[in-house]
Amino acid sequence: MIALLARDLRLAVRAGGGFGLGLAFFLIVTVLVPFGVGPETAILRAIAPGILWVGALLACLLSLDRIFALDHEDGSLDLLATAPLPMEGIAFVKAAAHWITTGLPLVLAAPALGVLLHLPGPGYAWLLVSLALGTPALSVIGTFGAALTVGMKRGGLLLSLLVLPLYVPTLIFGAEVARRGAAGLAVETPLLMLAGISLGAVALLPFASAAVLRINLR
Repeated sequence: MIALLARDLRLAVRAGGGFGLGLAFFLIVTVLVPFGVGPETAILRAIAPGILWVGALLACLLSLDRIFALDHEDGSLDLLATAPLPMEGIAFVKAAAHWITTGLPLVLAAPALGVLLHLPGPGYAWLLVSLALGTPALSVIGTFGAALTVGMKRGGLLLSLLVLPLYVPTLIFGAEVARRGAAGLAVETPLLMLAGISLGAVALLPFASAAVLRINLR
């Protein structure tokens, strides 16, 4: 599993679909929002948590089609299916590699980009916590969607349509944690819901992804 994780990290960096692409898109969204809604500080403070979460979610979508597509094109996925490593472990490693190359950079960059939207001071820590808890769910759910569409022509659009509805609960509770934290309100309920979604996704979806991959590889 460690060797597979290291391989996927190297491929993500070489292919250019990892660190830079997601961060660049996240930055573009954050910079364009003030131009669209105006420079009023009060408005930007109110919408900052939601905008940052939407930007992080969309940035995660950019590289989902690469999770299994490259392995499918060069035949590596067939070899992985016959390897001693269970398919569930392969799906988990793929999700972990996606989170390290896409989700983790977004988590680290979000507080800096929050300055551009005048995020209130107490909201920075809670934004960091909410993204750290929520982005693993985005990667695992995205891995499941990538497994469903592997081998399909123009599967990227279908992948987005399949995954976006599944992302909605994570988006709702993640943005709510950041919003309540910025306003100084209690965050326990949305925080626990967000953690429950991530833990449930990590525990269950690798098995669903493995089952779908076995069907697609038959």
